[in-house]
Amino acid sequence: MNIIVTGSIAYDYLMTFPGYFRDHILADKLDSISLSFLVDSMVRQRGGTGPNIAYTLALLGSRPRLVATAGEDFTEYREWLEQNGVDTCGVKIIPGQYTASFFANTDKANAQIASFYTGAMAHADEISLLALGVKAPDLVIISPNDPEAMAQYVVECKANKIPYAYDPSQQIVRIESEQLKAGVEGALALFVNEYEFELLQKRTGMSAQQIVDKVNFTVITCGENGSRIHQEGKEFIIPIVPTRLIADPTGVGDAYRGGFFTGYDHGFPIELCGKMGALAATYCLEQHGTQNHHFTKEEFVQRFRDHFEDQGELDKLF
Repeated sequence: MNIIVTGSIAYDYLMTFPGYFRDHILADKLDSISLSFLVDSMVRQRGGTGPNIAYTLALLGSRPRLVATAGEDFTEYREWLEQNGVDTCGVKIIPGQYTASFFANTDKANAQIASFYTGAMAHADEISLLALGVKAPDLVIISPNDPEAMAQYVVECKANKIPYAYDPSQQIVRIESEQLKAGVEGALALFVNEYEFELLQKRTGMSAQQIVDKVNFTVITCGENGSRIHQEGKEFIIPIVPTRLIADPTGVGDAYRGGFFTGYDHGFPIELCGKMGALAATYCLEQHGTQNHHFTKEEFVQRFRDHFEDQGELDKLF
């Protein structure tokens, strides 16, 4: 199976605040909120949902194809992705634009306040999956990106019977309600966190059960409570893999998706896919940045077997 990952390409500017945001937010003054946080540190990291997912897929032996837009400052980033096993031939450079940028401030409770500058991502709807030669039975992951581009990829996948995983996540508030509903209906899979799942219900007018019934499987990540997977009337509860340390939550959900779809690509049972996602998420949580976790397949399998049973299935990774 060829896995095509669509989504934002961005540089992440990650900051740490040595206190708690909640101590500085006045509930009765939200209509006039004006806050500034003095941070202890800031680093620039490679990021964006598309490369984040593709990076973990590549760590586990896949050769995912990244389809996205980037700015003129992407040259070094492209070289790094290629060196780490990601096919970037589907990345379009937008002249005169900078690559999108994500600014995230994280407090002592791992709560985040973030902003996102679109930059070259605003041109993502200029890419056609069909023009790039994408066809069934390829799998397309539609992760957060320019809203119009996401809607376009849904239309192209449906019209050409290309299976796709719908991951609207942080763009749920920006995508039109009817486009969200169309994205869910006909998708192979839906990926959201538990808050986004509630928000998706509100924005589409669909109940939780109606949403789950529309897709082959639904994955709902729940932070420290692990994740839930719904498939064909069954629910699988996937626990987290304990961390050796907690460094940075940014990109953990993307790493989960990379681990999950590696298992799916190998035809593993859906519960095993979720457990692979859980371990990949832990590796990411233990590092600062979204693409700074490293492991060999041997290391991944050994750590997996320290926590889960796989009946030898993971030997297929080799």
